[in-house]
Amino acid sequence: MSSGIYNRFKSNLLNKVVDMEADTIKVMLMNDSHSFSATDHNISAVSANEMTGTGYTAGGGTLASKAVTEGATTKFDATDQAWSSSTFSAYHAVLYDTTAGNNLICSFDFGEAKSVSNGTFTLQFSTAGVLTLATV
Repeated sequence: MSSGIYNRFKSNLLNKVVDMEADTIKVMLMNDSHSFSATDHNISAVSANEMTGTGYTAGGGTLASKAVTEGATTKFDATDQAWSSSTFSAYHAVLYDTTAGNNLICSFDFGEAKSVSNGTFTLQFSTAGVLTLATV
């Protein structure tokens, strides 16, 4: 079990390659074979582990209402992502930037299978934001 931010995303952020508000950011759900490796950089490195199921479309969903809030802890947030009329089990979620060449952003490990049976699967982001940056 491991979550993390991909190295390429950190580099892209500092080199102004990515714009978290303007770019198309997607989230795809992963099966139990997925494992986070910080050195993966493109969706092609993880797409073989994307889960399948009723109500889920390959490539995942596009994040809406994206916003960056500046402060001592700067955060990126978006509307929770939901898949309706769904039946599947997911183990991880991976964010990626389609505008910046399908580069990976981060991976979230759910710690166990999260399942839905003929219902709505909602990926609820933290009230602290999807991603936060803070000084140490």
